[in-house]
Amino acid sequence: MPDGLPIEIVLLAATLILAIVNLFWAANARTKQYGVEWNMGARDEALPPILPLPGRLLRAQANLMETLPLFAAAVLAATAVGRLGALTLWGAHFYFFGRLIYLPLYAAGIPKIRTLVWMVSLVGLLLVIAGIFWG
Repeated sequence: MPDGLPIEIVLLAATLILAIVNLFWAANARTKQYGVEWNMGARDEALPPILPLPGRLLRAQANLMETLPLFAAAVLAATAVGRLGALTLWGAHFYFFGRLIYLPLYAAGIPKIRTLVWMVSLVGLLLVIAGIFWG
């Protein structure tokens, strides 16, 4: 870990890397289904329904993109106002590791555990936000 960087910033950067992995995993799965020509084309043609794995990966990607801006803003705000502490530290860990575990669970089609893991990441986000006020 780089010297002087708060762990919350490191976990934010790790989450951004996870988002890129999710993006490329979903894109690769769609390309495997629809072909390289489709991927490099205008994508205007009607397509058959998406297969389960690429569909789940796309939904996992969309789900991450719904909360990632909130997490990033919360971490950056807590850093900017000097409110990093136990709440932001635990929250960033819960968010990152929740999202890290969520992706393969969603890809595998595991429903209930996936939802519980998502809730862990949500608690993490809420802890980081709480840290802004009570850090």
